[in-house]
Parts: sequence; structure tokens; C-alpha cells
Amino acid sequence: MSDDLIVRGGIVIPRDELRTRATRAGGPGGQHVNTSSTRIELVWNVDRSRALDEEQRTLVRTRLANRIDADGDLRVVAADSRSQRQNRDSADARLAALVSRALVVPRRRHATRPTASSVHKRLDTKRRRADTKRGRRQESDE
Repeated sequence: MSDDLIVRGGIVIPRDELRTRATRAGGPGGQHVNTSSTRIELVWNVDRSRALDEEQRTLVRTRLANRIDADGDLRVVAADSRSQRQNRDSADARLAALVSRALVVPRRRHATRPTASSVHKRLDTKRRRADTKRGRRQESDE
């Protein structure tokens, strides 16, 4: 459990559910980038995970639908650093943040009414503006 990925209170992704692959990163970096596999690709299958219950799984599936493929895999890539260890830590943090944000249930908004003074103020401002515009009109001599 010490190596498992902690998402947030009570939700922990077991390390054996995560597939990690190191590949060569592209872009600038000279010889180092051409010879070492520092880019980390972290894949987690949302559908088969033991870390989520059905309600949480549905939340993650709907909120991250554009990032989850047909097999139910959520893929995170990190290639920011020249160090494989730092990229691995970065990929772990990104996955945890993604899942954590997807699991947040927004608080329900309670409908409120405007106060009597705010209604009066709005109507008074509206009336003054209409008077100003009416005063700018040309009077016709019909």
C-alpha cells in the first residue's frame, strides 16, 4: 500500500492497476533525448479498477469521457523533465489530480430572490436611462 497512488481521502489506486511505460521523448535535448527513455506514459483502466465504486466510476467516466478510450483506459503522459523518476512522479500527480477533480460533486445551487431594494434600484436606474434616451429624441412637428 505504501507505493499505491493516493488520489484523495479514502480513494487509493493500487499500483498493480497502473501500467507504466518509458519511451524516448521527442523535441530538443541533444544526444541525451535520443538515447534515454525518460518520457513516462501511465495507463489506468477505469472500468476494471477496484479503487472506485459504481457511482464514482460513472462520475469519472462522464467527466473524463474525452480522455478515456473505448477499452476504459485513462492515459497520462509526462515528458517535462530529463529525469525518468521526475516524469514518473509528475505522471502520478497528474493522474491523481485528474481523478480527484472528476470526483468532486458540485454543491447544489439554491434559488434565491433579489431583495426589494435591489429590485427598486434596478427599476429606478432603468427609468432614468429611459428618460435620458427619451430626451435625446427629436420631436416631430406633425
